[in-house]
Parts: sequence; C-alpha cells; structure tokens
Amino acid sequence: MEMRLFEYAVEVARQRSFTKAAANLHIAQPSLSQQIAKLEDELGVRLFYRGPKGTSLTPEGMLFLKRAEQIVQLKEDLKREMFERTVGMGHTLTIGATPITVRHLLPSLLEQYQLRYPNVRIDLIEESTGALHHLTAQGSVDIAILSLPVEDACIATRPMFTEPIYAALPTECKPWMSDRLAFFVEKRVPRISLAELADCPFILLKKEYKLRYSMLELCAKAGFQPRIAYETNNIETAQAFAAYGLGVTLIPDLIQKSSIVDKKQPLYMKLEEQPTRTVVFAYRKDRYLGQAARALMDIYYEIAN
Repeated sequence: MEMRLFEYAVEVARQRSFTKAAANLHIAQPSLSQQIAKLEDELGVRLFYRGPKGTSLTPEGMLFLKRAEQIVQLKEDLKREMFERTVGMGHTLTIGATPITVRHLLPSLLEQYQLRYPNVRIDLIEESTGALHHLTAQGSVDIAILSLPVEDACIATRPMFTEPIYAALPTECKPWMSDRLAFFVEKRVPRISLAELADCPFILLKKEYKLRYSMLELCAKAGFQPRIAYETNNIETAQAFAAYGLGVTLIPDLIQKSSIVDKKQPLYMKLEEQPTRTVVFAYRKDRYLGQAARALMDIYYEIAN
C-alpha cells in the first residue's frame, strides 16, 4: 500500500470533496478518484460515500481515516525530525492564536524571535478558541496560545501566565444601574462583588470563545444568570460597548492593560471573587515539536523572567 494513497484519502476526508482535494494535491480529479478506487479495491471496503451533496466517510472509512492520519503524521514528523538533526531548525513556524492574543501578546515576542531567527517564516492562524482547539488537536498548527481548561487529552500544555479578570463598566451612572452600583461607579470604588452586577445588561463573546464560558461560570458561582444584551466576536468591542454605557463585561488583565477603546475607556473594577485565567502554550502531545516552536517558548520564558 503506497504512502501517497494514505495522503490522498486523508485529504479527501478533510475537504469532503474530490474536486477540492485534487486541487490541494495538485492532481487531476479523475486521477484522484481512480487512486481512491484502487485503494478501496486493495482494502476490500468502501471508504467514501459519493453523492450530489458531497463526499462523506463510510463507517469503514472513519476507522481507516483515524489510522491513516496517524501514519501520515508519523511520516511528516519523522521527516521534520531527521531534517532538524542533520540541517538544523526548520524554516516555518505555524502559530495559532485568537486575533486579540495576536494583537496584544505576539508583537513583542515575535520581534525578539525574528531578531534571533530571521530565516524562520511565521505563519499566523487567527481563529476563535474553539477552532484553535480543533486545529491544535488535528496537528494543523505547530503551537497555539490558548487559555485553560484544555480538555482534549491529545493536547499538551505549558503555562505562560495567570492573570486577574476585571469588571468593565461605564464611567458614568446609567439608568439600568441599581442605586448601590451607581454609587460605586460615582465614588470609583476599586473593588466590588460580581453579585452587584446581577441585574446589569451583559456584553459577552460569542459561543466560539472560551472567555464567554468563563464569564457564565463566574456569574453562576455568584448566584445569577447574566442578562445578555449583546454578543460579539471581539473583546475590544465588548470593552467599547461597556465604555459607552451599553452594559458590563469581564476583561482579562492583558487586554485591560493594553487596550485602546476609541478615546473612551471603561471603568475597570477588581472583583472580590478574584477570578483569574491561565494562558498556555498548547501543542499536540504525540507529534514531534520542532526546534522553531521550542525556541519560541524559550524566548517567551526568558523575556517573562
């Protein structure tokens, strides 16, 4: 059984289309179909359902794909490890992170990295946390920056930092505030309980982002379910909405320290519950972690210390 047949089958499964897979593999679609048919004949099973609505795996195809992906990954890992043992660091590093992490955390880190390793090309994949978990588990990124918890057993993590989470409120009293909360805002009280925000409109990130679920969990522990006024893909949008009196939100320290929200800033208050989040480097546990990714982590810890 030829290795390229494994690679062909994996790509068809990923794309759910012979046409798209053929384009990515740089071969003609009829040729790809013939090669997959050859593989199915050799295995004695049908791997794909082919229909007008697209291509999908048969039960036998699902089992085959799981093993085939492992074989293809082992081949790529072996090639990379042998290359680095003989030639040195690879020339590409693929980093996965949310757009906000890219903006606030990576510029200074990559500045130092590129000074030391100018020949390494950085590929950034900016996605939601949910998508990044999937890409990391799939091995589509060399290293990702995520926040805990990371529940997939195939993903290894190394801690970067733990930071506090603050409440972000308007700087002026609003009609939806209780008298007590309005007093706190007016007097710029430095610390409040999360329960004081129970009746406020909340601005949350959308379902693809882990910080949303952290907010919901914190509110549940404080004894209430937040009334969601707005949902957004961008934490800076949530900050801006809070600054202009449209509701309240919760903001990690990294974002709060480096944020520029129009020219109007929210009022940041510490929470008595002292919630935190932990940010980590994440990578697939059973994959070869290249020198370029290890160097990124080393530089980060050197700068952080």
